[in-house]
Amino acid sequence: MLTLKFWKIALFAICLGQLSVSTSLTAQDFQGKAYYFSKSKMNLGSWGARMSEAQKKQVKERLKNRLEKTYILSFNASESLFVEEEKVDAISGATDSWGSNFARGKQYKNVDQNQLVQAQEFYGKRFLVKDELQRLDWEMGSEVKQIGGYTCFKATAVVPSTALAWYSFSWGELSQNASSTADIQLTQVEAWYTLQIPVKQGPAEFWGLPGLILEVSAGDTTILCSEIVMNPKERRPIVAPDKGKEITKSDYRATIIAKMTEMRNSYGRRRRS
Repeated sequence: MLTLKFWKIALFAICLGQLSVSTSLTAQDFQGKAYYFSKSKMNLGSWGARMSEAQKKQVKERLKNRLEKTYILSFNASESLFVEEEKVDAISGATDSWGSNFARGKQYKNVDQNQLVQAQEFYGKRFLVKDELQRLDWEMGSEVKQIGGYTCFKATAVVPSTALAWYSFSWGELSQNASSTADIQLTQVEAWYTLQIPVKQGPAEFWGLPGLILEVSAGDTTILCSEIVMNPKERRPIVAPDKGKEITKSDYRATIIAKMTEMRNSYGRRRRS
């Protein structure tokens, strides 16, 4: 009886045979671009229970730029640069200034050096977050599906929720942060990667599989690749961001929590006066 390992090796050979790029992906000078879009579910919690359907629709439209995003991942054999495409507010015509404080900045990953460099801007101050890549203990699955003509394999992982959104914030975190006994929230991650592009890269915090990650679902958000361009005519070096105050992920998160706690306390004092 043929084993699962046999079929994976066979599929790998087929994937390599289907490769249609002019330069071998094993070469060190190859480069690619992957275009992604993400969608997040709107969770209004108890507040949403008091809203009408028309109000929910209005809020969803207002938050569309936060719920639906597009990104470009430029990558080579060891490095990648993940950048969000900026959009203007569909209603006001302006950029989302509040949301930009908690959005993922330009993100550089070097999988050979286990290095993350991410540019963040928080209330007018620039930070350069330097840290190790997020560890992901992938469990390799046997399921296979096609994404845009690429044969993809499934992998899953479980990650602390704050590790995936250390640059973000919700007001509920302040009460959780105040309690040292608060349970650590975990996020289930499902990824689909292709051996046809054998690099350990992927969008956002996701990496470390034996092929490019084309789809990943984590919590309420799904990120899906819509287009891949291998060895584009206009090739630019993949360079890490280099401007801002150097800081680690944990210290950056502590900075956000401290600032938002200060804002909440200041607002509370004004209401009482």
